[in-house]
Amino acid sequence: MREVVSQIKDEILLKKIALCIKDIRSKADITLDDFYVDTGIHLARIEQGKTNISISTLSEICTYFTISLSDFFKLIESN
Repeated sequence: MREVVSQIKDEILLKKIALCIKDIRSKADITLDDFYVDTGIHLARIEQGKTNISISTLSEICTYFTISLSDFFKLIESN
């Protein structure tokens, strides 16, 4: 029998990720619409900290903004 694993939702971490993504996007002068057209990823809910983002999605976001995952997490830890 397979055990079902539920997702853990750390609200504080999600808010830090959300703020970091929003800051990176704003500095790159990319709108939410432009980002969606380019990637197919809806950032609005992610930037509100309401979505438990997957590592795969975060990796795609980082790739788009040419930042490594490790540098992204360093930004989060420094805030």
